[in-house]
Amino acid sequence: MATRFSLPHIDISANYSSSAYTGEGSGRSNNVRIRDEHAARLQNELDAALAVVDQQRAADPRLPPAQGGYIEVELRRGSSPDILERRTLGLRPGAVKDRQAARLVGLYIPDDAREAFAAILADYRSGPLTPKGEPHHKSTVEPIEAFRRARLETLWTDDPQALPLDPQYQMWWAIWVSRGQELELEDIAQRLRLRAGARDRRLRFPEVVIVPVYATRAEIELMMYATGVIVELRRATDNPSFFVDDVREEQHEWNEELAGRIEWPGQDVPSVCLFDTGVNRAHVLLEPALSIDDMHAVRRGWGVDDHDNHGTAMGGIALHGDLTIPLGDNAPRTLTHRLESVKLLPPGRADPNDPNSYGSVTQSAAALPEIQRPERTRVFCMAVTNDGVSGARPSTWSSAIDQIAAGTMPGDNENSPKRLVVLAVGNTKPVMQFQQLLDNDSYPAQDPAQAWNALTIGGYTDLDQIRGAGYEDWTHLAGVGELSPHSRTSVDWGTRAPIKPELMLEAGNRAVSPSRRDIVTLDSLCLLSTGRDVAAAPLVPFHATSAATAQAARMAAQLTAAHPDYWPETIRALMVHSAEYTEPMKALFAAETNLRNRYDIARRFGYGVPDIDRATASARDHLALIAQTDIQPYRLEGTRKFNECHYYTLPLPAAVLEELDNEIVDLKITLSYFVDPNPGFAANVDPLRYQSFGLRFDLRRKGELLANFKRRVNAAERDVRTQRAPRHPDDNRWLLGPDSISAGSLHCDTWSGPAVDLLGRDVLCIKPVGGWWRDRARAAIVNQRARYALVVTLKARRTDIDLYTPIVLSITPGQAVRNEVLVER
Repeated sequence: MATRFSLPHIDISANYSSSAYTGEGSGRSNNVRIRDEHAARLQNELDAALAVVDQQRAADPRLPPAQGGYIEVELRRGSSPDILERRTLGLRPGAVKDRQAARLVGLYIPDDAREAFAAILADYRSGPLTPKGEPHHKSTVEPIEAFRRARLETLWTDDPQALPLDPQYQMWWAIWVSRGQELELEDIAQRLRLRAGARDRRLRFPEVVIVPVYATRAEIELMMYATGVIVELRRATDNPSFFVDDVREEQHEWNEELAGRIEWPGQDVPSVCLFDTGVNRAHVLLEPALSIDDMHAVRRGWGVDDHDNHGTAMGGIALHGDLTIPLGDNAPRTLTHRLESVKLLPPGRADPNDPNSYGSVTQSAAALPEIQRPERTRVFCMAVTNDGVSGARPSTWSSAIDQIAAGTMPGDNENSPKRLVVLAVGNTKPVMQFQQLLDNDSYPAQDPAQAWNALTIGGYTDLDQIRGAGYEDWTHLAGVGELSPHSRTSVDWGTRAPIKPELMLEAGNRAVSPSRRDIVTLDSLCLLSTGRDVAAAPLVPFHATSAATAQAARMAAQLTAAHPDYWPETIRALMVHSAEYTEPMKALFAAETNLRNRYDIARRFGYGVPDIDRATASARDHLALIAQTDIQPYRLEGTRKFNECHYYTLPLPAAVLEELDNEIVDLKITLSYFVDPNPGFAANVDPLRYQSFGLRFDLRRKGELLANFKRRVNAAERDVRTQRAPRHPDDNRWLLGPDSISAGSLHCDTWSGPAVDLLGRDVLCIKPVGGWWRDRARAAIVNQRARYALVVTLKARRTDIDLYTPIVLSITPGQAVRNEVLVER
């Protein structure tokens, strides 16, 4: 099909310069403390808390004598728990939680460190002042609000309602331990005759190992009071669910005809690798693109065939898209990608006493096809979610998926690939009565949709045609272009979580009875896909975010096939770059002028609905500038510092923009990179502790001198006597604004305004922010380089405007074109 998007994207990877970078200070103001009063109160509270430690110390013959204990420390909100750490003394901060105006930290104090800790308070209270006139240990003592005795709740960072009150309640606990204390935990579990999850069921991150242990609350408390191995406690809750409605099956006799019109792919093409219930390869529309040796299962005894129909339906959408269209025409079709399948879910109910950690299981699933065909590029696709578990913060499962994407899961090395993982945001509950209907925001996106590096997919709908006897007077629940009734949102996640989902694809609709009493899911409001029962039901209706996720994975594989030299980070960025909002979505944004209130809209719709044509190529009126490069965010030179930023000179067509004058144009910026996750310690309350590194972008503002722009975004560009950055107001034409970026590894915003206002706004800065590479890692880690993808889109509102040609002509020949793009697709 012909498309105006037939021109190669423009490569600007060489259009940047590197510069030394210095970030801003924290800017936090501290309340003035009265030294003597503050230190005296803290010492009294510390003595009382340690006295409780001694009283609660368990004298269990199965365990060696305790060598220390936990207390709870209340810090000013936003204070780093690192101020409490003294590695030489064995002082080790662990679980961190934010509560209203305070931050609570579990602190382990060895017995032989008590005097030294008390000496810190005494030195602060009455010791001589520093040459700057400040008390010693000010940065440690003044952020402390209180010391208290520790309880099991101190180390519990999961949903408070999920912590059992009954001392004899037995369940799987996720015990977080420091990397060097895994063997000690195993020894304690063995002494107490507790069942610890096998080593292949544990997740390993840079600082912690997560070990599932089956125990009662009383046994966990015994472990806490008798040892110092526990850093943090959560539920081992990985209980996956997916959504398959029992809908009326529809029969078709056109499968063979369609299969005959398809040019099937060879072996050396990208694949969509499904993590699901298996696939029935016998289907005529699947078999030529799914080899038997590309079918796997995480447990050999499960077999590789589909036991549920969900995996086969996912496969049909991931390979062909909605089959309604190709079955209804007679056009030839060419497939540029294949399928792979890993059965992730067991044929029967999972054993509730099996310490299944779906983080480690998913990592095992990712390794299987790579072992079979290491040379193949692939997109991993999973529509499995953790039933009833919100994704508001990193979990063991979402962190494991972030490791898969970053190429840092166990067994990976510096040569391991980065990987694109596509996830579902999760589905709402399929209520049947209208009076039970809740809005989509009442259903928070489910774990592991919060994975930073994954591309998370929600659902919208364009389906509004109701067909079927007895439903003539029924109406569609959602309007065309609106949020699908099946899709969850991340509105209730708060500001410290990434914006999820990023993209919206067709997820189907539901129908409402004339009396507004009943709600049903009808075949005509679903997509059409391949069925597991190839004899009786070869075609089945398919809907919800599973269908949307399969479509997104298909698009990612098509894009990978069209651009084999693009990184997974770039594929993700291009899909987001191609996304646009439907008219109902645009109307909601336009009606809300407060940027902060727009964040909730973004948490419903992400960045819009993607388009394969816009993602694959540019048009004269709508083009993409692309950069793929790496950066060294930090360096270790005596102290840990920021290292560099990148300044891009954007080849904006000044003459055309001046001629357009007040005509509206759009400039969209998407920055994509993969972080190495570190979910331990304070990562659940501080995004900068979770990410290995972070990046942000800043565009030169209207009328801003270039030198002032650099001084504003980079303290290293300022005169040493200048303490403050030069101020230059922005024009407030961004859709979301910089405050919308607090977490995640994909950042996107769109500037819309008069073309003439873009004149002079041709410099973009990519700069680092904090991450655990800088704060807690060895020198070899601090000095690492990290790669990122940048996509800058310039779009006119009229198709007869040529923005593309003057940009290409302004770039040195040979820089602009990376790939030949077919004029027709």
